[in-house]
Amino acid sequence: MSAEPVSGVDLLPVPEVAELLGIKVNRVHQHVRDGQLLLVRRADGTRGVPALLILDGAVVKHLPSVITQLRDARFADDEIVDWLHREDDSLPGSPIEALRANRGAEVKRRAQVAGY
Repeated sequence: MSAEPVSGVDLLPVPEVAELLGIKVNRVHQHVRDGQLLLVRRADGTRGVPALLILDGAVVKHLPSVITQLRDARFADDEIVDWLHREDDSLPGSPIEALRANRGAEVKRRAQVAGY
């Protein structure tokens, strides 16, 4: 989990994420530990999962591998959330929008070089 607060990103509380995914709350926490999802803190201290990481009742395809690549590049979870939501003219749009549109290969290539 990150130490820096995240702003400007719609965060869902863990129980709502569990409901959307059709799993128990403890499994959401396991997904976070396993790098399937990110749980970040807002400036007001509340924690949540960025809403765009969930699509049609599932974790967005290719998201876990992008999280792994960015963590391997020493990105903190709040930095990963920022990176995923930052506009990238070369995509176009943000990396999370590209992942949601099933353009994972493009995002994974960018994630590979993000830490260098």
